[in-house]
Amino acid sequence: MLNAFPIVLRNDVENVIDFLSNKNFDIHPTIDQEVILSGEKLTIPGRVYFDEPKEGLGNNMTDIQQTILNCIYLRHHNGYVRQERLEKLKNNNEYFVTPFIFQLLGEYVVEIVEIINEQAKESKLRNFAQFVEENPKYWMQTESRMISYWNEYYRRLTYPNIKKYIGYEIMRKIKNEHTTIYKVRN
Repeated sequence: MLNAFPIVLRNDVENVIDFLSNKNFDIHPTIDQEVILSGEKLTIPGRVYFDEPKEGLGNNMTDIQQTILNCIYLRHHNGYVRQERLEKLKNNNEYFVTPFIFQLLGEYVVEIVEIINEQAKESKLRNFAQFVEENPKYWMQTESRMISYWNEYYRRLTYPNIKKYIGYEIMRKIKNEHTTIYKVRN
């Protein structure tokens, strides 16, 4: 879990891990995702399998530690837990949160993707665009997953036109932001 966050957050991550240490802390070993964040290689867990802390536990954590905890729970095996933790990150624009939210774009729970769309304001889109610049292969992989899940779960009934699918709309927004930012630089 230490490798899932930038080194500058190590002490905070260790405090969160200590907080979670009384849980049966199980990380699915086969689907970790390596990404680059501000030039630093991170390994984001595919799924974590442990219970959430009881309401109120962890209230003595700093804001940054609460954010780290929410990021960890964005990888939880239960979609309702991921959705709840995403809601808690609504106003958070820390760049280190980006790979955890971005990974949700390549998953099948449309309700979570809708929340990401609601939260995809200028600063988050800028973070996504920067993340795409650092991780072009992962961008393509995530976009392919989004299309595959649309085809499997949403194409026949809810969104027959992919251009109307919320995941596609977010990917288009990210592409537009990426093009805007990096066209200006070059």
